[in-house]
Amino acid sequence: MNRRWTLASSVAGAVVVALDGTVLTVAQPRLQRELGASLAQVQWTSTAYLVAVASLLVFAGRLGDRYGQHRVFAVGLLGFGATSAGIGVAPGVAWVIGLRAVQGVFGALLQPATLGMLRAVFPPDRLAAPLAARTAAIGLAAAAGPLVGGALVTGLGWRAVFFVNVLPALVFGLPALLRHRLSAAGSRAPLDVPGAVLLAVTLACLVHSLTERPASGTGLAVAAVAAVVLVRHERRTASPLLPPAVIGSRAVGAALGVLVVVSAALFGALFVATYLLQRRLGLDPLGSSVRSLPLAVLMVASAALCPVLLRRFGARGTTTVATGLLTLGVLVLSRAVSAPPLGCAFALLGAGFGTVMVAATQVVVRRAEVAVAGVAGGLQQTALNIGPAVGVATASALLHTGTGPTLLTLTAVAALGIPLARALPGTDEAHVPPRTGDDHTPRTTGEDRSARLSGAEGPHAAGNRPRAARNR
Repeated sequence: MNRRWTLASSVAGAVVVALDGTVLTVAQPRLQRELGASLAQVQWTSTAYLVAVASLLVFAGRLGDRYGQHRVFAVGLLGFGATSAGIGVAPGVAWVIGLRAVQGVFGALLQPATLGMLRAVFPPDRLAAPLAARTAAIGLAAAAGPLVGGALVTGLGWRAVFFVNVLPALVFGLPALLRHRLSAAGSRAPLDVPGAVLLAVTLACLVHSLTERPASGTGLAVAAVAAVVLVRHERRTASPLLPPAVIGSRAVGAALGVLVVVSAALFGALFVATYLLQRRLGLDPLGSSVRSLPLAVLMVASAALCPVLLRRFGARGTTTVATGLLTLGVLVLSRAVSAPPLGCAFALLGAGFGTVMVAATQVVVRRAEVAVAGVAGGLQQTALNIGPAVGVATASALLHTGTGPTLLTLTAVAALGIPLARALPGTDEAHVPPRTGDDHTPRTTGEDRSARLSGAEGPHAAGNRPRAARNR
């Protein structure tokens, strides 16, 4: 597929997932009343999805590396739309919960592929702009979600919010499926099924434990034991699920760490802000959404500006300053009692998070070879699932101490991202992964550019590249 259509598909897939989560939150009260569901059952409509998607993201990314990112994207998006339609006609809450879990499986296939196929078709030095467009679209979806969901639930009922996903699934999923021949399959290395099972158990127990109120100590212990066994297995297997070239990179590890702590601080702060706005200040849900609009606006604006900042200051400088802005935003929120400081706090949160999302994601995806881009995308998505779960669990555990102390703790969590950001590449460091026979993306060093302009090959001879790369 061409680059424009791939970018549009990536954006559409990311928006569908982002919009689905926000509109569901609005629809849950009506769903509970009409289906006669308990509060615990309603919570499971979210938990079932979160556990399924978080546990399978990395393995799904590996499937994209093996069978082609566009193929897996098509299956994920079409399956996501089909299960959404199924939820829309579900006869009872048990069906909703079960289908939400199935939807999580397709969501896991979809999300890493939206990043992996960008890495497959864009040169590494041009990844920042498509990642910025993707992040800005997610920001818009997050802002529009409550409004769209509220309008649909009010006018058509809770079932209507699930049919929103069907049209984009058909528009972007079917072409990707029908044109799958243009999506070259990647490595044929054996799939590490035992590693995938161990990772799924680790992440499922971790996310489920963190989403319980209070957090489950037993689940956390099982997650820890499974993680230890996973590490031992990955060190011994010949074809690990988590390639050392990806998880062994200092820069990638730092970028993933930044994404975890920053998303934990942001979503924990937003959880507390709900109580601050509605209980302390007496605002209704619509008034609360209006007060938080600066977050979405600045997230979109900062994502659009981030490629320029990355060229000027590199990932290290850009991410360090952005993490500092988000940390300051949480701190300001802890002291805010009126409209101006609240607006300032939300603006700082949006500017910081939008920039970090683009900069850190660019490091993770850009440094990965095309053959493992899906795994890299899966790790990025996993970080953005674990972080919010940690942040909300932390906020829930501390909220009895008051909103101020809770937000100060989350400020400290956000500040942990600053030293991690210092480990990211600067403007003078190479960001492009070593050349391999599986990498279909041409290097963009000055030597290669000069060679191409002169009509000659650079230091990487054509014979060392796959035929598909030479003919593209």
